[in-house]
Amino acid sequence: MRRSLFEDEHEEFRASFRRFVATEMLPRSEEWDQAGIVDRSVFVEAGRNGFLGMAVPTEYGGGGSDDFRFNLVLTEELHRVGMNGAALGFALHNDIALPYLLRYTTEEQARRWLPGVARGERVLAIAMTEPGTGSDLASIATTALSDGEELVLNGSKTFITNGINADLVVVAVKTDPTQAHRGMSLVVVEEGTPGFTRGRNLDKIGLHAQDTAELFFTDCRIPVDNLLGNEGEGFGLLVANLGQERLSLAAGGLAGARAALDWTIAYVRDRSAFGVPIGSFQSTRFTLAELATEVEIGQTFIDRCVLALNCGDLTAEEAAMAKWWCTELQGRVVDRCLQLHGGYGYMSEYPIAKAYVDARVTTIYGGTTEIMKEIIGRSLDLG
Repeated sequence: MRRSLFEDEHEEFRASFRRFVATEMLPRSEEWDQAGIVDRSVFVEAGRNGFLGMAVPTEYGGGGSDDFRFNLVLTEELHRVGMNGAALGFALHNDIALPYLLRYTTEEQARRWLPGVARGERVLAIAMTEPGTGSDLASIATTALSDGEELVLNGSKTFITNGINADLVVVAVKTDPTQAHRGMSLVVVEEGTPGFTRGRNLDKIGLHAQDTAELFFTDCRIPVDNLLGNEGEGFGLLVANLGQERLSLAAGGLAGARAALDWTIAYVRDRSAFGVPIGSFQSTRFTLAELATEVEIGQTFIDRCVLALNCGDLTAEEAAMAKWWCTELQGRVVDRCLQLHGGYGYMSEYPIAKAYVDARVTTIYGGTTEIMKEIIGRSLDLG
């Protein structure tokens, strides 16, 4: 299908990153799956080659481009080869956490943090979810109370992507525990800060190469200068960035669906039953025709949303539509593609098996499908 989203510079960037993935990442993919974490060195190598911090201004060592199409290229290429855990780690760094540092840091904070982020030497994470809160951000219990020129953090976070590798963690806290939304703030906690510890690298059913951790703060003291924006603005800052976060996750879901479809088309072309390729069966053709159509429709909407984001016009409702539809689509596509692989689809050495378990969480993280539908439903004039 024709796709007009990308220009020559994006395709050149894609070719360069594809070579990087083939030489620096794919050969180590199984090692990282077994270890439960991507080696930090790959972030440094990616930064050195210009694949991190593309939106960081050039004066801080970044690419100086806020064109989200470059971010999309990374997501598509990593999903294309089944490196879904690494894709999430890169997206968390570039797409989800970095915007907070780009939009809300002071000049001093930017000089202190952004060069290392662009070089891949300071891996990013964002810590919102707590053991008892899930999507209810207003109910977070982690506090950051003022004590002179410091803030003292106490509490815990869970399900934190890049939680083991991260050097800088954007943490949602309550600076005024008596308030709900208006009591929230965002702070940056740096690796090595006394009182900041990491718990388990959580054992997940999928995304095995992605480190997902528990974080703990026990009388953790950080400078007041590590506050992002103003005290009490945290909820508003989170909401302002959720559109890009959800579009990033939607794009990952769609890229995962397309990859599964491509693998399956190749498989049914080569695999035979009753003396003929299974791709020649009408039931196979009809199934793949349905999936190909749905993927193309999803791709069209993702591309439109990316252009809207670049123009500053992406709405919260559009991002929610993209997130729930494309991640649910990913689940449907991967499930039906695994079925077409027969027994081999259940074997771990086939990428479709890995994609199957990796896909299950995508309708949960970044806001569940149900929360996305609630956001959309509230925007409708239902009388």
